[in-house]
Amino acid sequence: MLLRNLVAFFVGFALLSAPVAATAADCGPSTPEERKQALEYIQDFEANPLGPNEAREREWVIEWIIEVPDIHLHMCQNIANDANVDKTETGSLIAAEILSQVAFLLQNPDKQGDRLAEYRAGVEGALRVYEVLLRADAKYRSPYLDDLLQRREAGTLAKFVKERAKASCKN
Repeated sequence: MLLRNLVAFFVGFALLSAPVAATAADCGPSTPEERKQALEYIQDFEANPLGPNEAREREWVIEWIIEVPDIHLHMCQNIANDANVDKTETGSLIAAEILSQVAFLLQNPDKQGDRLAEYRAGVEGALRVYEVLLRADAKYRSPYLDDLLQRREAGTLAKFVKERAKASCKN
């Protein structure tokens, strides 16, 4: 059921963003001001994923990343697929992964081709958002995400992401 919801989310998003993507050929490379704005929105989202501006800000970043031709985000299976949280939190976790990957690419332009580092940044961002959600309300607890937090603390999260990417992603 969760996988079906995620597929529907991404298909819907792709259809909605198609007109934006069609104009991407007319859009020039990202500007320093846009990159700065994107990073501010991403930091705001990670600090307050339930905040009043989060939807507008994350939509801006996602539309912008589709439009600009010089930043290439790579998608992989999201950790939210196995998190066993409700649809609202799944959306926040997916957004956190995507936005954290964008932040990684903006902060590390020399690592545009390092997909593993990009995927790891996405997982770490999702975990940061998960921790914020938990502080807001224990109802967000997920044993799967708790396990990933433990892996992060033990220093084995990178190995997990590498194994997951090898099994699930087209690298």
